[in-house]
Amino acid sequence: MSSSVSSRRRNAPLGGPPSIVHSACPLDCPDACSLAVTVQHGKVISLDGSDRNPVTDGYICAKVRKFGDRVYGPDRLLYPGIRKGRKGEGRFERVTWDVALETVVERMQHAKAEHGGASILPYSYGGSNGLLTQDNLDAKLWRRFGASRLARTLCAAPTGAANMALYGKMPSVTYQDYPESALIVLWGVNPSASGIHLVPYVREAQKRGAKLIVVDPRTTPLARSADVHLAVKPGTDVAVALAIHRYLFEHGHADEAFLQEHARGATALRERASEWAIDRAAELAGIDPALVERAAELYARSSPALVRCGWGLERNRNGGNAAMAVLALPAVGGKFGVRGGGYSMSNSASWGIERPWIAAPEPNTRLVNMNKLGRALTEYSDPPVDVLFVYNCNPAATVPDQTRVLRGLEREDLFTVVFEQVMTDTALYADVILPATTFLEGYDFARAYGPISLELAIPVIDTVGESRSNADVFGELCSRLGVLEEGEQSGELDLLARVLDELPSGVGDAIRGDRRPTPPFGLAPIQFVDVFPNTPDGKIDLFPAALEQSAPLGLYRFQPDPATERYPLALISPASERTISSTLGEFLRSDVKLTMHPEDAEARGLADKDLVRVFNDLGEMHCTLSVLPIVRTGTVSLPKGVWRRSMRNGVTGTALVPDTLTDLGGGACFNDARVQVASLSVG
Repeated sequence: MSSSVSSRRRNAPLGGPPSIVHSACPLDCPDACSLAVTVQHGKVISLDGSDRNPVTDGYICAKVRKFGDRVYGPDRLLYPGIRKGRKGEGRFERVTWDVALETVVERMQHAKAEHGGASILPYSYGGSNGLLTQDNLDAKLWRRFGASRLARTLCAAPTGAANMALYGKMPSVTYQDYPESALIVLWGVNPSASGIHLVPYVREAQKRGAKLIVVDPRTTPLARSADVHLAVKPGTDVAVALAIHRYLFEHGHADEAFLQEHARGATALRERASEWAIDRAAELAGIDPALVERAAELYARSSPALVRCGWGLERNRNGGNAAMAVLALPAVGGKFGVRGGGYSMSNSASWGIERPWIAAPEPNTRLVNMNKLGRALTEYSDPPVDVLFVYNCNPAATVPDQTRVLRGLEREDLFTVVFEQVMTDTALYADVILPATTFLEGYDFARAYGPISLELAIPVIDTVGESRSNADVFGELCSRLGVLEEGEQSGELDLLARVLDELPSGVGDAIRGDRRPTPPFGLAPIQFVDVFPNTPDGKIDLFPAALEQSAPLGLYRFQPDPATERYPLALISPASERTISSTLGEFLRSDVKLTMHPEDAEARGLADKDLVRVFNDLGEMHCTLSVLPIVRTGTVSLPKGVWRRSMRNGVTGTALVPDTLTDLGGGACFNDARVQVASLSVG
């Protein structure tokens, strides 16, 4: 297959009546919807759902429905450019691809000669990317060129570490089996904003009589109809989960036979949980102990019972231990072995895809935690970061300690490449800007991590402007830098053919035959019937020795709240109904609001629609206040993924987030931002 961009086949005629092209959505959401895209005269007219994926079943979110606005919007990057003017101004001179790529190659070669390959930092995150647009030819380039390695820990690192340690990322309960549950626990997840196709399955379970427990500091749409809503203080989930464990052990609800046969470490877990009486945990979490006891009793006596462990609970200093404690509940409670029972986490590993097509071992170069980008750019000296290559992410808006990150991006001696679809906050600081295709213009694989599905996304239109795919650009860079071996693929279509050949048995053939592939255990496995832990001995490890040694205080421990008298409020940044992380942030209204509980507002003499300053020692953010009882006292909320243009002083919530790391996995502590809110004086 040819790797030429111009050879990519069109999927709809340029003239004639509208036609519908079927594809799939690879953006960062658990659902991976199948799409029906209406195309006319070579342009996207509308996006809708397709019924090819029975779980998403013809319905898509408003975010993706409006994605055409990004494809053709005023912020779209159409041509390569080289910076003119100061960094941050966003002024670029249009150049050819050849000039842009040769400039990048020369600077990379110079940096390697001057300070070694580790002075080059590739910076990316793969949430909204499939098998073709993340960790393929890009990984081959960075590994063979000897660049610094990046620990991609901005999201899912603590929960991923917990899931891997306990269960080896065993496939989990999928959406289709939620209606079989007698009890559903939604812990740190709001499917009404992300993963919307879970909502009707939860509602169906409720219609059948299932009870619902929601653990979230906000009153989410599903929390309003829950039988128990535990509005915990951010960072206290681990204490509440351990209190439920203690209840199970002390009241005879622990499944000792199951633990004996299928688990290790139950005694150590029980010992740690014994410290957490319900009253103590409830006081710490700021909730009614009767509600915690009601939740524990419901969980103990319900079968099938299902825990959906989300990612909201991991975004703090105790995030890894919180995930450990929540994911351990079905093991202690004996909830496995029945349809609709067990846990739901990420199903992304269900296909057993190992990416052999990278064909390059990972070198032992410097490892940079992506949450420490600001320090890497301003403090690292052995070697310094001379070249920063950003793609598939927008760190100026999404990474902790924004002020330090921006200070690093402003360095005149830093050569920054941004390969992006639109002019993001980060792209404004680029020395060379490269226009990237969207998922509507290229091939990729949409792999769900809520349901179990894998679907080929195809280009429904030709490329807009001179944008190019990740595979084509990184293949060209590999070639120009001399890291390709003879006969290796170097572009999107060649890579697609290679990936299809290398997918696990039967998967590639099914996709080639326009059939939906199915893993050996099916699309709705029962845990401990169809699937078992992928740990070395096949058992649940409730107390992994390696994690006990690596955690600051050990496993199932609680680190105290970083709040102070000066900065008493927890600032959280939940997923939004309008963005996918920061993707589509260009369309947010110009005045994104901070939500505060009425009691907290009254105590500060604040009212709805007031202009406020939100501040701590790291920075200060100006915005409008929304006073609503949908967030608990002591907590204020600003949506995730906000761009600087949407804030009154060009500072977003990440400027107030410390670059400290979670207890497990080295994740970001977004919800450990502690702030004060005061009226913003005018004039």
